[in-house]
Amino acid sequence: MNIFFMARNKTGSGSLIIAIALLIASCGDKQAAQQKTPPPTPVAVYTVHEGNASYYDEYPATVTPLNQVDIRPQVAGYITGIFFKDGQHIVKGQKLYEIDQQQYQAAYQQSIANLNVAKANEAKAQQDADRYTDLAQKDAIAKQTLDHALADLQSAKMQVEAAKSNVNNVQTNLKYSVIYAPFTGTIGISQVKPGASVSPGQTLLNTISTDDPMAVDIAVDQSQIARFSQLVQKKANGKDSTFTLVLPGQYTYPYPGYLSFLDRSVDPQTGTLKARLIFPNTKQILRAGITCNVRVQNNAGEKSLLIPYKAVVEQLGEYFVFVVNDNKALQRKISVGTKISDKIVVKSGLQAGENVVTEGVQKLRDSSAVQVGPPKAQTGK
Repeated sequence: MNIFFMARNKTGSGSLIIAIALLIASCGDKQAAQQKTPPPTPVAVYTVHEGNASYYDEYPATVTPLNQVDIRPQVAGYITGIFFKDGQHIVKGQKLYEIDQQQYQAAYQQSIANLNVAKANEAKAQQDADRYTDLAQKDAIAKQTLDHALADLQSAKMQVEAAKSNVNNVQTNLKYSVIYAPFTGTIGISQVKPGASVSPGQTLLNTISTDDPMAVDIAVDQSQIARFSQLVQKKANGKDSTFTLVLPGQYTYPYPGYLSFLDRSVDPQTGTLKARLIFPNTKQILRAGITCNVRVQNNAGEKSLLIPYKAVVEQLGEYFVFVVNDNKALQRKISVGTKISDKIVVKSGLQAGENVVTEGVQKLRDSSAVQVGPPKAQTGK
């Protein structure tokens, strides 16, 4: 419209010439731009195919004894003996502490003497009751006398029972003045020294815990409960490596463990369930309270897709790859699983037989033209 208008305007011939020149120049720029289109980006690709993926899921864990108890006195007194070394391995029934027994021994002897007196009174009352019974049968005494004799006998018997109860009570205190190991395990550092005064149920003397085997606790997400329930049914054997332990310093514990049980309920705040594993500890390497990691082998026998990890591009927490199709690199979102060495499991987004870019990824954008070299097939896990 402008060119035509200017062509009919006799006074604007100069403007017509300029417009035509600009139009010709614009066409020339477009042709030059088309001639300067960058060549296809050379890339290397990897052919995706299915394979068996065996890998380990890792869970933070804590070593804990199967049985642990705080040792506290049940009677008051002064510590008169300690019969172990701190950190020693002890056996069930081993003597550990002794509390001053003098007062309890004296009280026991006194209770025995009281019991003997009560028995003597009972014997006398029994004789009187027998004698008065015979006389009453002959109408030789008043019935009231017999009734009193029988009442005295009943009272004497009750005094004997009370004396026996007192003996048992004092004997129990005497027994509690010596403390024995409740089970076999390892004892800690003594919290009291000889001569220290202790109170029943309050003073902590020591802590003892079992040491072989040891428990290892992990928190399992509720989505994994079905899988771990199946693992509970799996019997432990010396060659099973489903569960391995990695101690601080990246030391791999040489003995495999097994899943003992799952806790009764899920923690509503974390959505996790406690799982307890059992590991042998014959060399006393595992100690209560160690924080470590448990590796759980994940190999269900299903086919999985593995691609080189360098083919994956992460953007804002999402993962993408470039799939080559008709010499174009098409960006595609994928869902990934566990990283295994230099490869990663692809859960969704790819199919076997497709080619993903492994080299030259950083130069690509969606739908970039590419020049593909020979595809790289999988050579190992």
